[in-house]
Amino acid sequence: MSTTTTLMDRARGVLNRAVDVYRGTGHDGRLIALKRRLDEPMRVAIAGRVKSGKSTLLNALVGERLAPTDAGECTRIVTWYQDGHTYQVTAKPRQGQPRQLRFERDENELQIDLGGLTPADVDEMVVTWPSQTLRTATLIDTPGIGSLSEDTSRRAWELLAAEADEETPADAVLYLMRHLHAGDLEFLRAFHDTEVSRPNPVNAIGVLSRADEIGVGRLESMTSARRIAARLSNDPSVRRVVQAVVPVAGLLAETAVTLTEAEVAHLRRVADVPVADAEDLLLTADRFMERMPELGLTSIEREAMLKRFGLFGVRLGATLLRRGSTITATDLARDLAQRSGLGDLQDVLGSLFFERRDVLKSRSALLAVDTLVRAHARPGSDALASEVEEIMASAHPFNELRVLSSVRAGWVSGKPDVVEDLERVIGGAGAAPHLRLNLSPDATPEQLSSVAIDALGRWQRRAENPLTPHEMVIAARVAVRSCEGMLAELSRAGRAA
Repeated sequence: MSTTTTLMDRARGVLNRAVDVYRGTGHDGRLIALKRRLDEPMRVAIAGRVKSGKSTLLNALVGERLAPTDAGECTRIVTWYQDGHTYQVTAKPRQGQPRQLRFERDENELQIDLGGLTPADVDEMVVTWPSQTLRTATLIDTPGIGSLSEDTSRRAWELLAAEADEETPADAVLYLMRHLHAGDLEFLRAFHDTEVSRPNPVNAIGVLSRADEIGVGRLESMTSARRIAARLSNDPSVRRVVQAVVPVAGLLAETAVTLTEAEVAHLRRVADVPVADAEDLLLTADRFMERMPELGLTSIEREAMLKRFGLFGVRLGATLLRRGSTITATDLARDLAQRSGLGDLQDVLGSLFFERRDVLKSRSALLAVDTLVRAHARPGSDALASEVEEIMASAHPFNELRVLSSVRAGWVSGKPDVVEDLERVIGGAGAAPHLRLNLSPDATPEQLSSVAIDALGRWQRRAENPLTPHEMVIAARVAVRSCEGMLAELSRAGRAA
């Protein structure tokens, strides 16, 4: 929408004026970097408890095995993965200048040589890698929360749970959980605030990771995981800190996007076994390792299959191959990726993060200026603070986020169907008009306009009804503006066609 472009322009203007106000103070370099950040890809941090599958999911999203997934020393360092023209790994030590690190790429992951540095010596690493995915979003892999090492665990908190006078480096967060742990909610509350000028549930998505383990690796495991994710998504305590909860079998997703012909050949051997025998063989990992030598798979090959697919993935892959004898490796990779939940997560990322990337990046920039002027006042900073406050209060995308945050916090309430309609209209399911209006992606402009007009009338009546509670009146006025914006956008598109 044009409001999004205008919002980026206004954020850029604030940063230009802030550079002038703070020129020569040591803060101007930081502000110039923030201006560059507006033109960079979104920054999405991946956080979660130890062994929640963060690095595995990052690899699945990138489509390459870059992030180390074992318990090596590099997993204890905050690592940025960004697009670039060259392959490069840079360490930023806590003391001294950044330095290039040697690395090797094998079939499993990047092997990085810290060159005599310890994880405690390194503030963060930057991996630059040509990638279509990383052109859309820079991914930040964080150390596990709840690590036995206090220093390791603290790094994720320092990155995302910024103090009141600091801006957060990430525009959005994927938070992985294997189940809802009290520590998960504590961390999520720490990096979000109910004010739109702070990170809030709109920029956080929960991922029910290692979802295939919920059903102990059975073929219906993902069905069970989806029910649990839906229940978590509707839990008031969870809704206040994340936008949605999506189940993903991270290991299967990573393997699907990096599947090899040799691995498919190994799966075919299992698929060729009679169903009853295959079910008996795949009852446990130990049975798979020890039984049926006639498969012709060595213990090393079987161990590699379990490491790459998990028992659930071996079962699922063999079943798909058995049902479609002519299925190709490409077909199997696509099916496994979709059944892993990766496609669902990518859809949610697109609708909730990437379609409103300019809004989230503008929010991050304005937050940075706001925190700076509060912490370091100087001539001209009061005017900057007033300008930031005016943008936050008047820009419609921010008003949508503020209402959505208030709904999730329980401050705006009403009948369930009314609240659901409100969330959808103001972009809770995504910014695209068909998502706001609960229509299919192929809805015609005429259908979109008709439903938008109905929604406009519905929310106008609610805003004007003297019996509507005050909080809902404010929310309804925002919904009215959202409907008007959709109709204006549809009208512009019609004229352009």
